[in-house]
Amino acid sequence: MTNEISQPGASPMPAVRYDLANGPVVLGIESTCDETAAAVVRGRTLLSNVVASSMDEHARYGGVIPEIASRAHAEAFVPVVSKALSDAGMDIGDVDAIAVSAGPGLAGCLAVGVSGAKALAWAAGKPIYGINHVIGHVCVTQLQFGELPDNTLALIVSGGHTSLLRVTDIATHVEVVGSTLDDAAGECFDKVARLLGFPYPGGPHIDRHAQHGDPNALKVPMGLTQGRAGAEHPFDFSFSGVKTAVARWVESRRADGLDVPVDDVCASLANSVATVLSRKAMSACRKFDATTLIVGGGFSANSQLRAALAEAGKEAGVDVRIPEIKLCTDNGAMVAMLGSNLVEAGVRPSHPDFAIDSAMPLDRISMA
Repeated sequence: MTNEISQPGASPMPAVRYDLANGPVVLGIESTCDETAAAVVRGRTLLSNVVASSMDEHARYGGVIPEIASRAHAEAFVPVVSKALSDAGMDIGDVDAIAVSAGPGLAGCLAVGVSGAKALAWAAGKPIYGINHVIGHVCVTQLQFGELPDNTLALIVSGGHTSLLRVTDIATHVEVVGSTLDDAAGECFDKVARLLGFPYPGGPHIDRHAQHGDPNALKVPMGLTQGRAGAEHPFDFSFSGVKTAVARWVESRRADGLDVPVDDVCASLANSVATVLSRKAMSACRKFDATTLIVGGGFSANSQLRAALAEAGKEAGVDVRIPEIKLCTDNGAMVAMLGSNLVEAGVRPSHPDFAIDSAMPLDRISMA
């Protein structure tokens, strides 16, 4: 049995047809930063998931260099997509739709992925969805935990985003509840890691050292949690002051000729950030009567944050859903899953000439 969703208007995109019993087969393509990724899903089943990272090429620069990342995407696109289809036992003709990250992200990187996806869609006569890859971080949890309950909240934590989202319908309505006013959690970790002499990316190094330190050794501020600022921004985040406070403490120790207790610095930083994220997330859950919190983004792999959210969720009676580590960072599975949701909801595919949006707002799920 197949389902056909007619496309209103004069869009040249073909109708989306798929097997109702098993769900749509969607190829997801991701290229927002330094991972070239592709995956195939059928409904809520992951058939393949391939990731090629250019992270090692950026390490000596202490951060992602857009031109290098874009070149790496161009080189990896065909091999990665080909392997994703091969691992799924399919060719492009077996796919019902293609989903590709259209934003937010690095413009050059997005352009490579979107251009390649459009070429595939045109050549194979397949509908294409330009999707918001941040919303994909919410969808990917469906592979592990099942469907999203009504009135779900999502905490997205990555190198560039720290946001709280209210998910009414993952395919049609997502509302931004809170966002980052300056540095995101991942940015804060990376900047402190550079100060401590850790190689890029610094987050995993801070995580490991924090497990051996005293989380109360330093008095690290908790941004936007107290006073007037906290009242005015109950669900927003600010980690710039956290980074500055830790940096000044470390520099002061060095200026006085004292050793820097790296484990303690990392533990105190991780404790502050995890506490702020978990408290604000639970506060938002109470405000909006949400009993489920989805957590996504690369920073959700941090062990201190995972522990803090699990404990806070247990105390508040909130079901905290954090995906397995391999699904936390950018990947094709999250893109394909959002595409699958869009197809099943009857959302119209994107027009073939849709543009990338490097600053795509988080309440925009897909490109018209």
